[in-house]
Amino acid sequence: MARVTLPKGSGTDVYETGAPGDFDAAPDVPLTRIAFAAAHVVADPFADNDPWLSPAIDWEATLAFRHHLWSHGMAVAEAMDTAQRGMGLGWAEALELIERSVAEAKTVPGAVVFSGVGTDHVAPSPDLTLDQIRDAYLEQLEAVEGAGGRVILMASRALAAGAGAADDYARVYGEVLSQASEPVIIHWLGDMFDPALAGYWGSDDVPTAMDTCLSILTQNADKIDGIKISLLSKQAEIDMRRRLPQGIRMYTGDDFNYAELIEGDEHGHSDALLGIFDAIAPAASAAMKHLAAGDTARFDAILAPTVPLSRHIFKAPTRFYKTGVVFLAWLNGHQSHFTMIGGQESTRSTLHLAELFRLADRAGLLSDPDRAAARMATLMAVRGVD
Repeated sequence: MARVTLPKGSGTDVYETGAPGDFDAAPDVPLTRIAFAAAHVVADPFADNDPWLSPAIDWEATLAFRHHLWSHGMAVAEAMDTAQRGMGLGWAEALELIERSVAEAKTVPGAVVFSGVGTDHVAPSPDLTLDQIRDAYLEQLEAVEGAGGRVILMASRALAAGAGAADDYARVYGEVLSQASEPVIIHWLGDMFDPALAGYWGSDDVPTAMDTCLSILTQNADKIDGIKISLLSKQAEIDMRRRLPQGIRMYTGDDFNYAELIEGDEHGHSDALLGIFDAIAPAASAAMKHLAAGDTARFDAILAPTVPLSRHIFKAPTRFYKTGVVFLAWLNGHQSHFTMIGGQESTRSTLHLAELFRLADRAGLLSDPDRAAARMATLMAVRGVD
């Protein structure tokens, strides 16, 4: 156990860590759920750049983290919002990341990578035509498939700005999906993750938007592997899951309620495509192995303590959750620093990070408590905690 002084309210207290979780004790069985971790990127802290204007990536550490995820049986969702896509990571850097990650996966037996295809190389504008938005999607689709990658079709800020009625979404998605070589995962990202995506699928009303999305899925079912929805609404996901066309998977993107959605009910379950799995991969892997072995009690016991941690990391403003994900990677030794592209390490308060440390410890997710406490003490000193 290690001790560290942390802020608490208007004062401080001395926090004593517990033992790390024994996640390696899980049975060695095939998983019954697909588990994608949306992976973060590691910044290069020594680059001579302007962090708010141009990203600098530590490629060695970034790819090493993907090996960490693959070692726990996670598939990697590459160049998504967890990788700060649209919040510091531009399309040029995203494509290089995708190319490197896809190539690296070929060196690991069984490694899986799906990569984000969007329209982020064009500026959102009501003046963009639907043809221009479609062509932007197709440009990225061609590049990702040309690199040998499988596709996650991301929600588009340009489409949210340029589309009118639901028929506009149906037209663009239909024309893009018709060009996909293999079935893709559709990504419905709520405006709590990205305010620029408000009104996606042509409506601010979730049931109405869901009807439009389900119609698009039905019309293009042979081109779709599944859909990930990130609305932080358990009931909306369950309602949609029960209405999906045959053969289309539901990938939960609900970082508040993932445990019960993955476990499922008598009507079915969700697979997973989650940013929080970047931070909790050892626990998530162990829990799902117990679930595959039929031990739901152990599944619940492992994942239940991770849920308060995830809800804290993803609390409003939810779009700043990447800071917590990278912070935990630093505490656990997956990178040597707490620096993010775009200077995003500044988006969460000292009190927020202190509570994150406590919650991660209670979930058994500090792999080396002594190292984590030492790094935490260094950060607290910089932030004025004596």
